[in-house]
Amino acid sequence: MRIICDAPGQTCNRLWTYVASVARCVVEKKKMTIIFFDWTIEDFPNLLHCKFIYFPLYHKWYLEHGNGWNNYKGLTWKVTHNKTWDKIFRFFGCKKGWDTMDDTRYLAQAKHELQHIFRPKDEITTKAEAFMATIRRQADIVVGVHIRHGDYKDFFGGLFYYTLEEYHKFMLKIKAIYPAKKVAFFISSNASFSTDIFNDCLCFRFEKEPSGDILDLHTLSLCDRILGPWSTYSRWASFIGEVPLCCIKDRNQQFSEDSFSVISDFYHFENGEHTVEYWLKGVEGRGYDLLGNAIKRPSSKS
Repeated sequence: MRIICDAPGQTCNRLWTYVASVARCVVEKKKMTIIFFDWTIEDFPNLLHCKFIYFPLYHKWYLEHGNGWNNYKGLTWKVTHNKTWDKIFRFFGCKKGWDTMDDTRYLAQAKHELQHIFRPKDEITTKAEAFMATIRRQADIVVGVHIRHGDYKDFFGGLFYYTLEEYHKFMLKIKAIYPAKKVAFFISSNASFSTDIFNDCLCFRFEKEPSGDILDLHTLSLCDRILGPWSTYSRWASFIGEVPLCCIKDRNQQFSEDSFSVISDFYHFENGEHTVEYWLKGVEGRGYDLLGNAIKRPSSKS
C-alpha cells in the first residue's frame, strides 16, 4: 500500500501529488492512504469515499465541531515541517506525493476513472455546467482566463504576475485568432475587480459563491481553451477536462491556435512542450532558464 505523507501548498498542488498514485491504484487494483488531505476534500466526494483510498485523519464529526478544522490544519503543518517526522515516514516507507509526479505510466490508461474520482460534488458541477450553458448561448468559443493575483505579486519576484491591463491585451490577441467566431471569456480570479475594464471582450464571472475556488476550477475545465500564468490551478483544469491550455510566458507574447495544448502530466503538454517545473527540476534542463529558453552564455573568446 502506498502512503502519501506530504501536504504541499494549496489545493491543486495537493491534487497533483495524489494523481500518479491514484492512477497506479486504478490500474493495478491496489490500495493507498493519504494522511494529510486538503481542506477542500469534501468538495470531492468521489475521492473522499473512493473504495481504495483511505483517509485515516478524516473524522467528520471532529472536524466540524469546535476548532476541529483549525486543529487539523495546525497538526498538518507541524508534522509536515518536522525532520523527526520525516525520518519516521521514511522508516515506514511513506512517499511524498510531490516526488511521484514524474510517474506517468498509468495516467493515460486510468484517465477516465481519474475524471470520475476527481469530479467535484454535484452542487458545484451543476452550477458550473448551468453557467457554461448560459455563456455558450452567446458565444461560439469560450476561453477561460485564469487571473492569478494575490501571492503571485511576490512569487518568483512577480515573474508570473500580470496586471489587468496586460490580461486585457492578451484577451484581445486571443480574440483576434478567431475572427469568424464570437469569443467569450470566463474569468477565474482570486482578485476582486469588475470585468467592465475588459473593453471589447464579452466576459463572464461568478459572483460570490460557496466553494468558489473549486467552482471556478471546474468551470475552467468546461471551457474550449484556457489562458493563464504558470500555475498548477489552470494546469489541473486542462488535465482533468482535457482542455487546451496556453501558459503566458512573456508580456509581449503573441498567440496562435498552436499556442494551446492539453496538459498530459505535471511536466508536459501533449504537443511536447514542458511546464516550468520541468526546468526548475533540471530534467534535461541545464542550459535553459526557468521558462525553457536557451541561456546565451558569453563567448570564451570575448
